[in-house]
Amino acid sequence: IQGHISEDRIKGMKCSASLDVLFLLDGSYSIGKGTFERSKHFAVRLCDALDIHPDRVRVGMIQFSSTPHLEFPLDSYLTKQEVKDRIKRIAFRGGSTETGRALKCILRKGFPGGRNSSVPEVLIIISDGKSQGSTLMPAMQVKERHVRVFAVGIKFPRWEELHVLASEPTEQHVLFAGDANDAANGLYSTLTGSVCSATAPGCKVESHPCERRTLETVKELAGNYVCWKGSKQLNAVQASLCPFYRWKRVLIKHPSRCFRTVCSDPCDSQPCQNGGTCVPEGLDKYHCLCPVGYGGDIHCAPKLSLECSVDLLFLVDSSAGVMLEGFLRYKAFLKRFLQAVMGQDSPMNVGVAQYDSDVRIPIEVSQHKNAFSLMKSIDALNFSGGGTLTGRALQYIAQHGFRSTPAFAGVQDDLPRVVVLLTDSKSQDPVAEAANYARDRDLFLIGVGSSFMRAELTQMTGNPKQTIVYSDPQDLFNKIPELQRRICSVDNPEGCQAQSLDLAFVVDASSEVGLENFLRLRDFVRSSCLHFNINRDVTQIALVIYGSKAHTVFTLDTHTSNSAVLQAINQVPFLGDLASAGSALLHIYGDVMTVQKGARPGVNKVVVVLTNGGSMEDAAAPAQQLRDNGILVFVVVIGDAQRDTLLRVAGSPNYLIYISSYEDLQYYQDLIIERICEVVALEPHHSGSSLAFCY
Repeated sequence: IQGHISEDRIKGMKCSASLDVLFLLDGSYSIGKGTFERSKHFAVRLCDALDIHPDRVRVGMIQFSSTPHLEFPLDSYLTKQEVKDRIKRIAFRGGSTETGRALKCILRKGFPGGRNSSVPEVLIIISDGKSQGSTLMPAMQVKERHVRVFAVGIKFPRWEELHVLASEPTEQHVLFAGDANDAANGLYSTLTGSVCSATAPGCKVESHPCERRTLETVKELAGNYVCWKGSKQLNAVQASLCPFYRWKRVLIKHPSRCFRTVCSDPCDSQPCQNGGTCVPEGLDKYHCLCPVGYGGDIHCAPKLSLECSVDLLFLVDSSAGVMLEGFLRYKAFLKRFLQAVMGQDSPMNVGVAQYDSDVRIPIEVSQHKNAFSLMKSIDALNFSGGGTLTGRALQYIAQHGFRSTPAFAGVQDDLPRVVVLLTDSKSQDPVAEAANYARDRDLFLIGVGSSFMRAELTQMTGNPKQTIVYSDPQDLFNKIPELQRRICSVDNPEGCQAQSLDLAFVVDASSEVGLENFLRLRDFVRSSCLHFNINRDVTQIALVIYGSKAHTVFTLDTHTSNSAVLQAINQVPFLGDLASAGSALLHIYGDVMTVQKGARPGVNKVVVVLTNGGSMEDAAAPAQQLRDNGILVFVVVIGDAQRDTLLRVAGSPNYLIYISSYEDLQYYQDLIIERICEVVALEPHHSGSSLAFCY
């Protein structure tokens, strides 16, 4: 059948009525085991079009070949999942195709396990139609008993025989299993016209041209060859020409008409705003996949806001190093960021400067009073292309970027001043001295750039926490929430000592990490614990080490003071065998983050996994299990590692941090602790949040 109906839409259409449905499944050798498995899969799909319930649709199944065999009667399984699971377990029997015998069995015994005659009966025959005997009389007698018969062609069917089996009108009762979605829709459409409840709102049954296909064997003349024939004369033969035939399989297409239910799509009205993608759910519901920074409501309203008053200046690299493509990307990022964090009535204390060998401030801070005029000015920015003198640009901005504009006469504007540098090319002049000059004038510097710019940006900002790097051009837009948090952290105190937290460190102690690096990980855990107020009411900490197996060093309720935890960490041994991060996460789920081991209901739970990023393939499923229970997974990687695998463990690029070496680990401790604290502050108090740092 041509055309396609999505699987999600089919599942929204269910024939709901008191109805007995019996499947007659061809299990003969002409079908073969592979096609039989496809027939089972198709029967499962048809069940999605039926509202299976003890009071509504009941389903039974007979497999037929040489003899019919009852797989299960109609009163055995009374939920859809039970029926589908049972169909999947049916074994192929094999034998000749005795369709007529199966129909006679139904005539004699009726629907096995069926209800009384007041409940309509539907027979669904799934076969290639190649029966050994005649099916005309038994099929006619079954239909005379008011049984609705559907004939479903599987493989390359003999359509003429399937038309004999099916009820009238045949075009509504003959289906093709080649397109399971369309055939399930056809079943639903035909039943809706009679026994089922009315068609869903916004839906109607339509006929459309479709195509039946089958393979037929034809005989064709291949040519002639010399042959010898006897003659009337005794002991004589005569040369002659004899025809040579060959048999050929030909795909025959039969034009037909099919019926299906067509519904208006809930996404037709384009309800998702701000670039969101609409995904239909059934017949009348949908959800929006929102860009980063949106999702404040179901229609992708902005969900971020600056929530802080600052004078904000973006310093955009417009040099030949970033090229026109990079500059246009930064303009798009600026617009997306400002749309996501600023409402129409937000104070627009925003300016934009651009630099190459020279510096210009085309949009002064506080020049625009509304978002529309600001966006138009950003659109008008032009690429210049020149040298990359970032140091000179910082010096200039420190002197001229923020001209104090009093809100009222005689009142100085004393808002914090934030400079966000967007660059993707190394500076051709020194940046350290100029950055110090800017910071000495109370400018809060944030650097945004690609991964290879990390060292230079950190030199400029003076703090890894104020350096935001992206892995690829699209990843830049994923950094909008992080930039929003950085801008508003200008006056916020660090740490989360006041937040209740159940925190578990999981440390890779395998041979892949090595003893020297393991000791660095251990020191990292020890110094990290100093950031938390450890007691029964605020933060509880557990520690697990793992190689091929996980070992609990201490549980959440073992130590109730910082000194006791620090002393216990000093005793942690190195294991030195193979690593299995998956078993460690399973161990955390089942044996650490439990009430029996001290976990507190209603308190955020964070898991910090420290490893080199290797042997993580088995960690994705346990990490998903943690997330399914409200647990966030946050991955920080030291060294080279498989990004795809780690993304599956972390669940999102927002929870993935890369560190180039174990020596640099100490410099990222503040950033990592801050991320933990952000999660604790932002996440609602449910059964758990998991934060996995993978090194």
